[in-house]
Amino acid sequence: MHVVAIQLDTVWEDKDDSHARAAALIERAAPPPGALMVLPEMFATGFSMAVERIAEGPDGPTHRFLADAACRHRAWMLGGVVARHADGRGLNQALLVSPDGREAARYTKLHPFSFAGEPRHYAAGEEVVVVGCGEARLAPFVCYDLRFPEAFRVAARRGATVLVVIANWPSARVEHWLALLAGRAIENQAFVIGVNRCGSDPRVDYPGRSLVVDPHGRVLADAGSGEGAIAVDLDLAELMTYRKAFPALADMRADLVPDLRQG
Repeated sequence: MHVVAIQLDTVWEDKDDSHARAAALIERAAPPPGALMVLPEMFATGFSMAVERIAEGPDGPTHRFLADAACRHRAWMLGGVVARHADGRGLNQALLVSPDGREAARYTKLHPFSFAGEPRHYAAGEEVVVVGCGEARLAPFVCYDLRFPEAFRVAARRGATVLVVIANWPSARVEHWLALLAGRAIENQAFVIGVNRCGSDPRVDYPGRSLVVDPHGRVLADAGSGEGAIAVDLDLAELMTYRKAFPALADMRADLVPDLRQG
């Protein structure tokens, strides 16, 4: 499976400019048909609490941008969008669009970032999502979710082979980002794709450092600190051979890995 991580310096609360930047990076990456293209959390706006300004419906501009890019390149597109909860707060989501432009999955961030006041503006999701994406079983997560390994364990239990974390992860804690991405890959015997933004918003600096990590914790690609794209071919057949040869997931205790759908 060919994967392209797009590391973007988002233009604060400006969807048109951010979409244009993302489109240029996607064109430069020239993904082959069937590839998976991944953009950061809230890639069109930055990590904004202004839900009333940035939230979109199911046919909003960011959804259309992802659908159009998917159709144009005949590729899977995954990126961050903001929707509305019934209580008026936002939903910080990862949207997966198939190569024919249709919505394939929509995941809502399970853990709004309390340190930054996100729960006051965004409602938490309730469901780990695992979906077929080409030959992969893909589970998307968003930023702060990375600190909660139990959610990733549920995804592994449901057969996920590729774990994707889209983020606006700050420079102040970049060491945590790097270590946790490797940890999630090793413990779940899965490929991990971590796609972070770079640059800065009005309050926070971002380091970039988007990574693709293999199931042994080895970094296959590192985007560094600036705008750009990294591309990797994931050998999913080799992953299944490794899982069979070293069947650690089979020793997982189901009684200690709750299914989040059942609380």
